[in-house]
Amino acid sequence: MSSLATARKRAPYLRIGYIPLADAAALIIAVDKGFAAEEGLDVELVREVSWSNVRDRLNIGQFDAAHLLSPVAIASSLGLGHVRVPIVAPLNLGLNGNAITVTTALHRALAEHSDGDITDPKVSARALAAVVAERKRTGQDPLTFGMTFPYSMHNYQLRFWMASGGVDPDEDLRLVVLPPPFMVESIANGHVDAFCVGAPWNSVAVDLGIAHILHFGSEIIERAAEKVLAVRASWASENPDLVTKLIRAHARAASFIEDAANRDEACRIIAAPNRVGVAPDLIRRTLDGKLKASPDGSVRSSDRYLLIGRRGAARPDPVQAAWLYAQMVRWGQAPMSAELLAEAKAVFRPDLHDEVLGAPPAAPASEPVDGVGAFDGPAFDANDVAAHLEPWLIKRC
Repeated sequence: MSSLATARKRAPYLRIGYIPLADAAALIIAVDKGFAAEEGLDVELVREVSWSNVRDRLNIGQFDAAHLLSPVAIASSLGLGHVRVPIVAPLNLGLNGNAITVTTALHRALAEHSDGDITDPKVSARALAAVVAERKRTGQDPLTFGMTFPYSMHNYQLRFWMASGGVDPDEDLRLVVLPPPFMVESIANGHVDAFCVGAPWNSVAVDLGIAHILHFGSEIIERAAEKVLAVRASWASENPDLVTKLIRAHARAASFIEDAANRDEACRIIAAPNRVGVAPDLIRRTLDGKLKASPDGSVRSSDRYLLIGRRGAARPDPVQAAWLYAQMVRWGQAPMSAELLAEAKAVFRPDLHDEVLGAPPAAPASEPVDGVGAFDGPAFDANDVAAHLEPWLIKRC
């Protein structure tokens, strides 16, 4: 009998789907550094290309768990856009990590139409509105923005930013769905003028000299629940010990990644050809929060560009689930309902996380009081979605 077969007799064998993105880092480290094995788990990471594949394979049981877009976990639980399969998220795999990247031509146009510094999202949103208006006047085609999935933080960050400047994302330009690994090729071929995607694909486009990073996602939303470790609710109920082991393995992996002494090794592991498949330097920039923003080599930094373990990032927060549900309502993906809001919040399970790792310390003063930290609009109240949506002029509800 092979050593692999022997190992699988000894330990529960789990298949976990993921997309090659930097915020799969803790999953990759948990497996490749042996933290999952030390918890008695035999985990196979299965690399996928699209979020619909990950969702579907999780829902039908081909995956035991998945690196999944947080809004997809909610949408699946509410039966939005697909069959209803209740999902629970015992931990976040990453807060933030996205960026809005634009072609050199669009970057130039935004700068020409700005009334200030376009690194300020309020300024850039107004500049986008001016560019959109000019293109309409001159008979040019609408701008095309790529995002990864209709139920994604990428979609909601783009829409939130655009609408704050008076741009209607459904009427004034085109939003198209592209798998993350195809974003760079799409901008290189002129199929899109911009995209919002997770690391490292924004940096790849900048390194090719064809694009500029306009905004880090954390400049739009300070604590954006980007990816979760998702499991079917039925599976979690049937396998509480396995959920516990996954949480512990993730905690060790996140601590390993966040320790600067391990950073070089972590980047090599995450960047490997059979994992994310990019140069380790691209992963290093992401984890350090120091990204080359323009082809001229200018660098922008943020200590919250991607949060994996620090600042309580791994603990799922129902407030963030409520904010995501509010965006689904705002853009016509879900009806307004107190029952659906409660179901959305119930997808994020801090109780499961805390049972294993203990209650968290108080949030540091640097974190947004409302748990979200949007760059525009009033503070978010997770118990009053209607009040959050009422002031916005551009919406579908």
